[in-house]
Amino acid sequence: MKKNKNIVLISVLIVFSFAIGSIWSYLVMKQLESRNSTFPQVIGGNYTVNENSISGAVEKVYDATVTIITSNNGTQVSSGTGFVYKVEGNTAYIMTNNHVIANGDSAKIIFSDSSEAETKILGGDTYADIAVLTTNSKSIKQIATIGNTENLKLGDTTFAVGAPLGDTYSGTVTKGILSGKDRLVEVSFSGSTSDYYMKVLQTDAALNPGNSGGPLCNINGEVIGVTSLKLTQEKISATSTYSVEGMGFAIPIEDALYYAEIIETGESIKRPYVGISMLDITDSFYLWQAGITIPEEVTKGVAILEVVSTSPAEKAGLKKGDIITKIDKEKIESVAELRYELYKHNPGETINITYNRNGKEHNTSILLEKTQ
Repeated sequence: MKKNKNIVLISVLIVFSFAIGSIWSYLVMKQLESRNSTFPQVIGGNYTVNENSISGAVEKVYDATVTIITSNNGTQVSSGTGFVYKVEGNTAYIMTNNHVIANGDSAKIIFSDSSEAETKILGGDTYADIAVLTTNSKSIKQIATIGNTENLKLGDTTFAVGAPLGDTYSGTVTKGILSGKDRLVEVSFSGSTSDYYMKVLQTDAALNPGNSGGPLCNINGEVIGVTSLKLTQEKISATSTYSVEGMGFAIPIEDALYYAEIIETGESIKRPYVGISMLDITDSFYLWQAGITIPEEVTKGVAILEVVSTSPAEKAGLKKGDIITKIDKEKIESVAELRYELYKHNPGETINITYNRNGKEHNTSILLEKTQ
């Protein structure tokens, strides 16, 4: 009887162990399934397609991206990236940053297969940082598909194609997300003070010197921006800085195309002309040199150093020493901000200026003219 009880007990333990083993196996298989939905699985020595890959999107723009080598009197002065955005007849149009070609008198392009072609520099614009080159369409491998920024959302996948550090690393692809929209980034042309603001897209896709002018694309392989600036250091005091990583910027494609189409015609971009020279009110030494005193109650604004004779500013009654504090309803805190707000308007339009003169606030209207 005791023997029979032992047999029954052993049988129960076997059944219980089998049940536990089955449950454990099931859980392991489910875990493997979950892992295989994210990671590629080896089957017969081949990898399945990774659902996180952007290779298909990259293929749509890769051969349209070119390395640009700019020279002056036969000597290379800079390198950057560009992309073919349009072909008309025998002419292919390549977009890049203005600073890539600004110091050169000629440029060549290198394609993804290492073949080369000479180009003609149609022109560029400093403030927009957009330039256009042309070449014979027979050499073109691919035309980029143009997208838009209207439906972009923070966190959307982005990737850049470019030639960081020159043609040695041409065709480099970096991936990230859209980190910000409509960012205003200060730009310096003189190297010391901020001269202008640019409205840009922000991405954490790695961008390095040489990426300038290349395409920033969405998950569909459509160009949504032209990579332009990379924030690498930010001053936090007079003596110290800290490094910033993963902050790249691109000019929205709609803005880039607007300027490119004007450059294509061979015309320069006409911006509104006011007729003043100016300084930030924080530039105490230069204001003192100019004999300009800032009223104590004025803490932000732009001081007028000189008013050009017969200019729109003179016609509106502005004088040396006036402090511009607003354009229309937008507050002005620096020369860069004044230019940004001013360049939203076109020649022929009228803007309202708020300014301070000898401690009293005044308003005047200015009819904008074309740049001289």
